[in-house]
Amino acid sequence: MAANLFQAIHHPLSVAPGSGRLRQETDYEAYIKQLIRQVLLTAPGERINRPEFGAGVRRLVFAPLSPATASLAQTMIYQALTNWLSDLIRVEKVTAATTEPGRLDIIVAYLLRARGERRFLNVEVTV
Repeated sequence: MAANLFQAIHHPLSVAPGSGRLRQETDYEAYIKQLIRQVLLTAPGERINRPEFGAGVRRLVFAPLSPATASLAQTMIYQALTNWLSDLIRVEKVTAATTEPGRLDIIVAYLLRARGERRFLNVEVTV
């Protein structure tokens, strides 16, 4: 059986209970999902050295419920993911909907470039 050669720092940062070291992520798919969530939930200007990083979807939770808001969310998410993760994934489709006040449901369909596998990520952003 081949050893898993992938290893990255787990997000959110945490310490492994047994070793006292940073927790490692060895599942490539989980790592990519963590990266997508980071892009979605980081507001532009939040990172000091990369002020343009992020999609900033949390601020859309307070926007009026309308098709225009959902369309804006889809565009912002697609552009942010394409800009920051295009070497790892190919974004195929982004769907955003505000099903109830204070909640934004996001579905991202993407292709893992390293494996050629199609995946989906559902994210619910609430106030």
